[in-house]
Amino acid sequence: MIKSTDELTPQELLTILQARTAVFVVEQACPYQEVDEADRHALHVWLEENGELKAYTRILTEGDEIHFGRVLVAKKFRGQKLGREIVATTLKEIEKRYPERPVRISAQAYLIDFYRSFGFKKNSEIYLEDGIPHVEMFLQAINR
Repeated sequence: MIKSTDELTPQELLTILQARTAVFVVEQACPYQEVDEADRHALHVWLEENGELKAYTRILTEGDEIHFGRVLVAKKFRGQKLGREIVATTLKEIEKRYPERPVRISAQAYLIDFYRSFGFKKNSEIYLEDGIPHVEMFLQAINR
């Protein structure tokens, strides 16, 4: 499913926010403002099964660049290569909606090789974001 914030039903929004809080605040023991101003203008991408969220990302635009983040796979569905599927789905949607625009992400450092497999290049040294090691990664414009 792919919807803007304004297109989400109240139930879809609650499901997404519940999953994000479970992963990014509770599992990662990282108290921070998980729901932020960017959510008002985000494009939400998720995989579901029988109404249950399996994986999620959000896409944001900033100037000429596109960003995506909040990449998660719900605990119950891990180990099924859904991380790869949700990122591929997200990149396909970016290619469709924002052709020839570069993509910049803030990736958790342990996922550098994962994102490299999609063509991203490391664009910074490792830095802490909310106490978790991250690295900026960049993908040239997607145009196949």
